[in-house]
Amino acid sequence: MAKRQHCQAAATQASEPLKVAELYAGIGGFSLGFETLGVGAETVFASEKDPAARKTFEANFHHRFPKMFGAGQFAGDIRDVSASDLPPYDVLTAGFPCQPFSEAGVRRGFDDARGTAFFDIVRILEATRPKAFVLENVRGLLTHQGGRTIGVMKGLLDEHLGYGLHLKVLRACDFGLPQLRPRLFMVGFRKRSARFSFPEPVPLPITMDGLLGGDCARKVGKTILASGYAKPFGSRFNWSHYLVDGAVRQIGLREMRLMQGFPEDFVFPVPDAQAMRQLGNAVAVPVVAAVAGRILVALGRPAYSISVPAQSAERSNRHEL
Repeated sequence: MAKRQHCQAAATQASEPLKVAELYAGIGGFSLGFETLGVGAETVFASEKDPAARKTFEANFHHRFPKMFGAGQFAGDIRDVSASDLPPYDVLTAGFPCQPFSEAGVRRGFDDARGTAFFDIVRILEATRPKAFVLENVRGLLTHQGGRTIGVMKGLLDEHLGYGLHLKVLRACDFGLPQLRPRLFMVGFRKRSARFSFPEPVPLPITMDGLLGGDCARKVGKTILASGYAKPFGSRFNWSHYLVDGAVRQIGLREMRLMQGFPEDFVFPVPDAQAMRQLGNAVAVPVVAAVAGRILVALGRPAYSISVPAQSAERSNRHEL
C-alpha cells in the first residue's frame, strides 16, 4: 500500500508543471531554456531591474506566463524583494552579473556593487529552500582572486546552505551554437544524494560559414559580448567582425540571435543596438536547456531529449576554435 502511494505521489509530481524562479532574468534566457524542454516548466517569479530588459522580457513572456504577471510576480530589483513574497517554486535560476569577474572588465569582484548580487541569491535560497538551483557566470569566476571568490561562493552554497553542488564550464559550441562562450554553471540540489551529471556535447549543426553564407576564417565564432560592437576588426575584445570570403563582415541582430539560440519569433521592442546588448548579456538557450534536462532527471522527472540536425556531424569535426 505504501509503495503504491509513493508511486502515485511520484506520478503526480512528474505531471505537475516544474515551477521556476528566475533572478537577474535579463530577457528570459533561463525561462526559455526550461520551456524548450516541453515538460510543462512554468516561470512563476522573475526579477529584473533594467527597464529595457524588462520591456523585452514582458513582450515575450506575458502570454506564456499570464499567471505570473497577473499575480504581480515580475519584480524589479531583487534587493527590494522580500523572500517571503516569492510564490512556491522548484528551481531557482540566475545569470547574475558577470562584469565583476569577467576578463573583459576590471574584475573588482565583491568590491563591485554588481558582485554582491550573489549574496541576494544566497538570501533567497536560504529563505525559500527550492529543490534545486542553477547559476551561470563567466569562466573567469573560477580563477578570480586566485580562487578565493569561488571558494566563498562554494562555502555558502555547499557548507552553509547544505546544497549538493556541481560545477562545470560549458561552451555554447558544444551545444549546437557557433560561438565559443565558455560559461561556468553551478548546479545545486537540496537533496544532496540527487544523481546529477552535466550534459554531454552534441554535434554542431552550423558553423559561421553557414551563418554568414560564405567561407568564414573562423568556423566557430568568438564569444558575443554586450559591448565592443563598434570596435574595428582585429582589436581586442572585438566580437562583431569576421573575415568572410576575404572581406570583413559585421554581424547584426539576426546573427546574434542565432548564435545565442533565441528563436526567430523572439521579439525585441527596443532599438537594435539595445537588443544586441541584451543578447550579449543573455544566457545561451540550448546550453540552459541541456542543463535543465539533466536537472529534471535528477529530480525524478521524465527523461527528455534535445534534437540537433544530423547534417552537422561532418562539419562539426572540422571546426576551428
